[in-house]
Amino acid sequence: MTDTATNTRLRPFDEILAVALRRKGGPEALQALLPSVRSGDELRAVGDDRWLSQMTKCVFQSGFNWSVIEKKWPGFEAAFDGFTPQRCAMMSDEDVDRLLKDARIVRHAKKILSVRENAAFVLELAGEHGSASACFADWPDSNYVGLLELMRSRGSRLGGATAAYVLRFMGKDAFLLGGDVAVALVREGVVAKAPSSKRDLQAVQAAFNRWREESGRPLSHISRILACSVGEDPGAPPA
Repeated sequence: MTDTATNTRLRPFDEILAVALRRKGGPEALQALLPSVRSGDELRAVGDDRWLSQMTKCVFQSGFNWSVIEKKWPGFEAAFDGFTPQRCAMMSDEDVDRLLKDARIVRHAKKILSVRENAAFVLELAGEHGSASACFADWPDSNYVGLLELMRSRGSRLGGATAAYVLRFMGKDAFLLGGDVAVALVREGVVAKAPSSKRDLQAVQAAFNRWREESGRPLSHISRILACSVGEDPGAPPA
């Protein structure tokens, strides 16, 4: 497949936006669906404990009923002492055994252990960048897939879509690659199938970078607009 960075056949983003607008009922309706994106300063002001908290929530939600985790979340915050990275990184095996009996949380041994491992990851980022928040805030959006790889390779259970959800929910500019977004990327000729390989991810990044330059929109908005453009187009000419 042609490298997206030089693919002159990539459809202008305005055409994709027009389809999404028709499908969702106009600018106001579409705008209401777009996720919020925090500025770099806002992200840097977030405590590292909140990053560990969100990592943990997304890990526990993966493959599980999200609403159950949401309802139990105050219990998680209490059980893990507010997700202070230093404290969670020092969890002993006895602490883990205690948590496996704690009814306030979902008692999944490997996911409980991931809290300790991700606390160590957060502390490593803090040592390298001053804070984990600074690392996430300053990471260039033009290499977003590189940030996903960093989280997958150095974090615990942060592969697949989990890291992307962490970033999206924290307000980092982030695109998601499941469901209708993947369908749209295949439709636009960016990839041949749902992207998973490094080559596919680089092609997706190049397409998003080009659409961002064209539209002036953040990655998160481009991602949602792509998803909203999938399905029957009410303004399309009859076949």
